[in-house]
Amino acid sequence: MTIAIRSADTLTAHAVCMAAGFRDSLRTAQFYVRDLSHADGTDQGRSSTMLSKLVGRWARAMDWLFSRGADVSVRLLVPQWRDLPSPFAPGMRSEVLEAIRQNRLVLTSLFTAYFFRAAKHILNNGTLGPFLVLEHRIDAARRLMAEDETGRTADPTEMLAKALMHLVEAAAVARAGQPRQQFGFLDAADVNLSVMAAACVALLIAEEGKPIESLNEDEFFAIAGALLAPRLPDMEKAVRQRDVAALAQTLRAVSDLY
Repeated sequence: MTIAIRSADTLTAHAVCMAAGFRDSLRTAQFYVRDLSHADGTDQGRSSTMLSKLVGRWARAMDWLFSRGADVSVRLLVPQWRDLPSPFAPGMRSEVLEAIRQNRLVLTSLFTAYFFRAAKHILNNGTLGPFLVLEHRIDAARRLMAEDETGRTADPTEMLAKALMHLVEAAAVARAGQPRQQFGFLDAADVNLSVMAAACVALLIAEEGKPIESLNEDEFFAIAGALLAPRLPDMEKAVRQRDVAALAQTLRAVSDLY
């Protein structure tokens, strides 16, 4: 590899990281705005001070502006940006893992897109209240895996196990809301492990062509999480010990249950 190529790769990685960081800054601002939007106790129906009412109304107006601005910009610039790269798509697992070796300047790699949007889908349907997922941390995990040659691993399940370990350590889920009753698996371990493990299991199961046609992505992630729930404490221990083999074995066992 020449110096010129290495420099190009470095510049591309920096550009991707800066773009993701800018988007995360806006997401973080909106997260705290949404948190402030409940300052007047609207959800609980309790009385509040005039100042709290003003803060709540201001925050709800700002949240509306953030949301409308994001919707308009996405529709104008990249209409497909919000679409979840579906685990049901043929060869999606191979494409997601192949993206570990790529430095793409166009918004983000497929690896980052899949795990970022999968995390948002799971938390949006499985929790109450605002949540915050940081895209640049997922991309940082991808770059670390590219550096340690994770992409050269022959076994895709072992490769996913390594990816899961890096994603958990990156802690892309900075804040998560209260889990809904049917999504109790989110409380069984660290939320980063619960969410990212469900996304990994979905890739494994979908690659086998097992999901039925009437099942959408959100229902599928819920099923993947339910299958994971009893094994999450063991997976958390494997992550602490950096035991990739144990993680891969658990992922295989869970996918075999489906």
